[in-house]
Parts: sequence; structure tokens; C-alpha cells
Amino acid sequence: MILFRYLTREVLLTMSAVAGILLLVIMGGRFIRYFADVAEGEFPLTVLGSLMLFHMPGFMELVLPLAFFLGILLAYGQLYMNSEITVMVACGMSPVRLLQITLLPSLVVAVLVGICSIWLTPWGSMETEDIIQEQQSRLDTSVLAPGRFQDFGQGRTAYISGYSDDGTQMQNVFVHELGNRSDDIPNYVTRAKQGHQEIRDKTASRFLVLEDGDRFGVTPGEHKAEHLGFDRYTIRLGRSRVQNAPDDAEYQTTAALWQSADPEARAQWQWRMGLPLMVFVLGLMAQPLSRVNPRQGRFAKLLPAIFLYVTYLSLLLAGVDAVGSGSLPLVGVWPVHAAFIALGLGLLWHSQRKGMR
Repeated sequence: MILFRYLTREVLLTMSAVAGILLLVIMGGRFIRYFADVAEGEFPLTVLGSLMLFHMPGFMELVLPLAFFLGILLAYGQLYMNSEITVMVACGMSPVRLLQITLLPSLVVAVLVGICSIWLTPWGSMETEDIIQEQQSRLDTSVLAPGRFQDFGQGRTAYISGYSDDGTQMQNVFVHELGNRSDDIPNYVTRAKQGHQEIRDKTASRFLVLEDGDRFGVTPGEHKAEHLGFDRYTIRLGRSRVQNAPDDAEYQTTAALWQSADPEARAQWQWRMGLPLMVFVLGLMAQPLSRVNPRQGRFAKLLPAIFLYVTYLSLLLAGVDAVGSGSLPLVGVWPVHAAFIALGLGLLWHSQRKGMR
């Protein structure tokens, strides 16, 4: 039990450090993309935190297997460097026994990955899609940033110079509305000293209320224009609409994928169920790959191990695409897992035959 707790602690601590670094890199890239969308006016800054939170399970299901694989390599490699494995071998430790000790943290990580891939990731993807669709359907002036021309739906482009001190009033508002030449609808340009947004509770409609300004209407090709001066002018932006659930297999529940005969649904189901299995396969391969010579350093086999992981993941993704296109309707992606299980057993047999000296 002392060796079990010691080895498990070393693997999990190393895995946590690697997972934190990988998660920071992946989330940073996605955050930059979303922040650019916020700057372009795609959705307001207030939903950015929710989008990142709902993406977290999808990040975790990919980060945890790799972090666990690297955690075993680095933790056991350090034990080889410090000759601690040599002491364990002298006390009767064998590669099979070391593999048995590794299986329990593998089970814990596989359960976490399974929870993410089977339940949390589809739920998070659906919530993310709902937020994005809702923001696209809501013509909300809250996305407008001062000093920029921004499109906010239905052929409207707006510009504001700034907000009032309390943030409720827009200053120096300019709105361009693109007309339809086939229906003889002119292009309208509206400017006002200030404006604000109102929401009618009974109809859930949104209105842009402009104050103290002018409105010009011009039809291309005609030598005339309309002019309207106003103290208060209201533009109906639209109303929130109920969005339909996407039909993509990515957003469906795992139970619905199991009952579906669609090739894309079967491919998505095999991908979700294969991720927890991937953790055990990586643990099986990592244990013999972690054996290094103290003179080589514990990073000696890190690059070949990463190449092996990339090959595994690439073949798995290729198999999922083949199943989704109908090329592998029967065997699916399971031969890929079986091939790497055989490779892991071969590495373990070689390690047992060569010894852990």
C-alpha cells in the first residue's frame, strides 16, 4: 500500500501539472477566438464566460488522456532516474505488478473522461449552440462598441461615438438600413444625438429609440431623397425567437446516438465510448515506455511516445470519419483500439523479458 500510494500520487500530481498547462494553452486559443468575435460584435462580452465554461468538458476529454499518458512517462521516468525502480525490482516488483498499480489511476481518469465525453460534452455543446443562436437571433444593441461601424442584423449598420456615464444612453448614433431595389425600398440613413434600447415585456420586442435627429431615405438611381426630422424615432429591431435543436450528431445525447442508424450518429457514439478506453490503452503503453537509462534522462523517450500518441489519435479520427461516411459500417473504430492494445502488450512483454534493471 505504501508503494501504491506513492506511485499513484506521483502519477496524479504530474498529470495534474501537465493537464493544467495543456488546458491553459487550449482555453487561451479559444478565448482569443471568442474575444475577436466579441470585438466584431458577434455577441456581447457578458456571454464570454458562459461559452468558455460550456466548452470545458470538451477540452477535458481531450486533455486528460494525453496528460495521463505524459504523467506516467514523466513520473516513472523520474523514478528510473533516481534508481527507485531498481530498489522496487530488488524487493520483487515486476512490470506486471507495476501495471496493476497503474490501472487504478487509469480507472479514475477513464471515469472522468467518460463523464465528460458521454454526458457533459454533448450538453455543453448544445448549450453553447443555444447561446450563439440566441445572440444571432437577438438584434441587441449591447454588442455595439463605440467608434466602430458594426452590423447588427437585417441589413443594418450602426455607429456610436460613446455611451453616457451610466451606460444607458448611446451618444451620436448613426444607423444605415440597406433597402431592397426590387421592391423599391430606399436606403435609409438615420442620425441622432442620443438613443437607447427598449424591450416591450408583452411582445418581447426590442426597439431602438432615437432622440433629436434626422432620417434620410435615398433610392439608388433616382434624383430625389426623403428627409424627416424628429424628436423621437423608434426602430423595431425584432424579437427573440425559439431556436430549434441542431440535428448534428455532435449535439445529440449518447442514448439517442445508440438508437440511431445514421452513420454519423454511429461514428459519434463510437468516438465518445472510445475515449475512456483510450485512457487504459495509453496507460498500458506508457508503463513500458517509461523505462529509461539514468544516463539518457527521463525525457529520452518522450518524443517517440508523443509521436505514438499522435498516430493513435490520428488513426482514431480517421476511423471515425470513415464510419461517418459509411466506409466502415461494421467494424467501426474498434480495430484501431485493438491494434494499440496489442502494441501495448507487446511492449509490456518486451519489458518483462528484458527486465526493469
